[in-house]
Amino acid sequence: MFKKKKKPLQSAARKLITVDNSKSIISEQFRTIRTNIHFSTADKELRSILLTSSSPSEGKSTSASNIAVVFAQEGRKVLLIDADMRKPTMHHTFQLNNGTGLSSVLTRQAEVADVIHEVGIENLHVMPCGPIPPNPAELIGSQAMKALIEQLKLDFDLLIFDAPPLLSVADAQILSNECDGTILVVNTGSTEKDSAVKAKETLQSANARILGVLMNNYTLAKDHYYYQYYGTAE
Repeated sequence: MFKKKKKPLQSAARKLITVDNSKSIISEQFRTIRTNIHFSTADKELRSILLTSSSPSEGKSTSASNIAVVFAQEGRKVLLIDADMRKPTMHHTFQLNNGTGLSSVLTRQAEVADVIHEVGIENLHVMPCGPIPPNPAELIGSQAMKALIEQLKLDFDLLIFDAPPLLSVADAQILSNECDGTILVVNTGSTEKDSAVKAKETLQSANARILGVLMNNYTLAKDHYYYQYYGTAE
């Protein structure tokens, strides 16, 4: 049995547009992302997705959370995993205790079932990061991590990983090789083109399967909406 969240979902509703306003244009964009992911993997069942960015503060964690929500709304049993052992945020978004989590399981300080939480959204479960370890990259690249991914696939239809930025540390590059697909989040208002290109090349060097690029903070000239655009990484 997974841990059930006792408090109603509040902070998540402020950050997760797909929960707070499922009929908004932004929520529709996330559903479009979901559809495009399906089309991009028509020849193979997608069981694990990693979201990362070139630099911090590009919106990857919020994007990962919203994508997890729309897949859960589709009826798939989803586990959102905070694999950012440098600056974890999922426990804030979903009001969870971060005393134990992914790092605890990888260091054999906790059992898997004890760090997976129901968060008040049907079909969606969350595994927080847990205590920040001194050796995140080593834990991400360990045999324990590979075994955990295979174990979790037995209980969930889809695993979604929120990973650290690519150009800062090696964690996302390592984990991308273990996932079925990777989405690169780019902030159109701040990300430099060279950084985005370098991030893509970093993923390619890891033999990651790049599903596409999620353009964040894009504004429609007429209606001034903030929304997301998903496209292939050519």
